[in-house]
Amino acid sequence: MANNERIVPIRGDLITLGQLVKLVDLIGSGGEIKDFLARTKVLVNGELDSRRGRKLHPGDIISFPGGPTVRLVSKS
Repeated sequence: MANNERIVPIRGDLITLGQLVKLVDLIGSGGEIKDFLARTKVLVNGELDSRRGRKLHPGDIISFPGGPTVRLVSKS
């Protein structure tokens, strides 16, 4: 695990990219998600993605420039 990697447990099989951005406190409100993703180069498993509805699953790694790298895990 990298120093700046954050483990984030999720309930169920998936979470959307928009929900994750809000969950890790990168924005103040849900209304900011669209603008945040339009101006931020988010990598999902090493590939650029800006779709707030992108489905993320346990095992996915999401990198935010200047912010955390998030590894999703199942909530036990």
